[in-house]
Amino acid sequence: MKKFYSTAFALFMSTSCMLAQGWPANYSGVMLQGFYWDSYTDSKWTKLEKLADDLSQYFSLVWVPQSGKCLESYNTMGYTPYYYFNQNSSFGTEAQLRSMIKTFKEKNIGTIADVVINHHNTDGWFNMPAETYNGVTYQLKSTDIVGDDDDGATLTQANSSGVSLSTNNDEGEGWLGMRDLDHQSSNVQTIVKAYEKYLKDDLGYIGFRYDMVKGFDASHIADYNDASGIEYSVGEYWDNNTKIENWIDATNKKSAAFDFQFRYNVRDAINKSDWSQLKSDNNLVHDENYRQYSVTFVENHDTQYRDANNPLDPIKKDTLAANAYLLAMPGTPCVFYKHYLAYPNEIKAMIDARKAAGITNTSSYSNFRSTTAYFANKVSGSKANLIVYVGSGFTAPSTSLYKQILSGPNYAYYMSLSAEIPFIDQPSGSYDTDIKTTLTAVSEDANAKLVYTLDGTEPTASSTTVNSGETITIAYAQGTSTTLKVALLKEGTVSSSITRTYTFPTPKQIEFETPATGYTYTAYFVAPVTWGESVDVYAWVWDSNNNYTGGNWPGDNEHVYCIGQNDNGQYIWQWCYYGELTSTPSNIIFNNGSGGTNNQTNDKIFTNGGWYQMSSTTSDEPTLGVDDIESQISSTINKGTRYNLSGQHVTEGYKGIVIQNGKKFIVK
Repeated sequence: MKKFYSTAFALFMSTSCMLAQGWPANYSGVMLQGFYWDSYTDSKWTKLEKLADDLSQYFSLVWVPQSGKCLESYNTMGYTPYYYFNQNSSFGTEAQLRSMIKTFKEKNIGTIADVVINHHNTDGWFNMPAETYNGVTYQLKSTDIVGDDDDGATLTQANSSGVSLSTNNDEGEGWLGMRDLDHQSSNVQTIVKAYEKYLKDDLGYIGFRYDMVKGFDASHIADYNDASGIEYSVGEYWDNNTKIENWIDATNKKSAAFDFQFRYNVRDAINKSDWSQLKSDNNLVHDENYRQYSVTFVENHDTQYRDANNPLDPIKKDTLAANAYLLAMPGTPCVFYKHYLAYPNEIKAMIDARKAAGITNTSSYSNFRSTTAYFANKVSGSKANLIVYVGSGFTAPSTSLYKQILSGPNYAYYMSLSAEIPFIDQPSGSYDTDIKTTLTAVSEDANAKLVYTLDGTEPTASSTTVNSGETITIAYAQGTSTTLKVALLKEGTVSSSITRTYTFPTPKQIEFETPATGYTYTAYFVAPVTWGESVDVYAWVWDSNNNYTGGNWPGDNEHVYCIGQNDNGQYIWQWCYYGELTSTPSNIIFNNGSGGTNNQTNDKIFTNGGWYQMSSTTSDEPTLGVDDIESQISSTINKGTRYNLSGQHVTEGYKGIVIQNGKKFIVK
């Protein structure tokens, strides 16, 4: 009997381990939404794969677009699914998808699939493809479509075509334009389970993001997750907090959910200029019974600003403050790709702080300050307490208890001195200029200092020593990398070493052009050296249909000219508008269609003739004056680059009037 009991127990434990758990408790990872709406260039599988080294240091999970092939011949985000087992999508081929997932896995990044099973596209009203996988053919039938699809329009068409629908009506909300599937159908369940096993066991996805889960009963999520044995599951249940919690319960807590109310709290605080809105307890994070299942976010592809005709519901300012709050709080934060592309170093530094404090999805927190002008929460991590301030005019906590480790426009982080760690405010990554980073000793010993090395060796008591709060400079050197290691030094003893790795890429060689003239509006941009051989510009007026760059993302590169290079190797670009619009643009974005970790600015305030840089940690206004054009262009610019009056590049042997570095002269 004893032997039988042990065997049965072992079998039970083995079987239990195969079941889905919804979302792990005490989870410290951060997720990246690796796409935005129409991000066909930035989210290509090949582009995302190239970011693996950089992302792996900060993100444990990357949620990617729906990867199945759709019926449409044009680019589609995948929310009109047609094939399950054909994985050639608008973002790349199946081979490229597999390569990306494999590379991510090797770098300890889990890939989250966007699973769209509420509805299905059809060729005509009812035709859905037969697909054969591992020798088994799967095909959805007209009888797998709910009986009341499209408010009865599908039934009318079925009757006239002599076909049958399911006898079951929709269990949830309908979605017009696609056929809503009947998840009570055994055929639907069989196909979905096979599809999800394929995603997990064959392609290598580690988790599922379920689209539009309000469209079918939550019990099916539990069934599908158990069948696949998936570890991470999050549902898009776009509703109030009580209904989201009820949905999580209905999945038997086999799935997490996006914390929409958390997002709305942040949006309201920012857009209404009232930070006390964050005190709301109407979110999953507030409830310790559901905190584990809260995937928090502040923006996504359905809320972002798209264009003047689709303004949606974006956060209109304080993007960094929103992310600072997001990344300090419990739950599992999901960073929006556009935010990461605009502020990679700031967001990575926030994640460094989160990890240093040991904050997880089940950490506790309490309100520290709450006013209209500012707000602060104290979050209890496993290693230290972290106070996050957002807003302006706040008073810092007691210096006998906390040390400031990060700050920026309308946000600051303070860590409890009991942490006993060093902190570096500039994260690992690629840089195109000198790095100035502040080293902070977070210690109860007021006399604690810091020791550091720049060659990757562990610091010792005899290494270079600095006081807490000192800023050191790491010189820019093209094509090199520097490994900074910093440790605490207390009473001659070294402890708690941390590491950052900084790379300085070599810029591509680009032929310079003559600065343009005759424009109505113009703007200048100093691009990161990691960017490619062209720059796109998107300029517009909020709340109107006026667009100066074609209206389609990524905008205009036909009227963008590379006019020089500065001493740091950064290329200087000039954008010009020659159209008939007389109202001045209100905003401008510079972006690089070739991808990368640093490939678009945030929404900059437009100033005619203004100069802009990637960094905007102090202001969204232009960072340079128009009079800086001569001082910004390097004295090392290629003196041999000459143009005739038609703008054509000419050799040094050309005779006549030429233009060089924006000046005319005669060559005889």
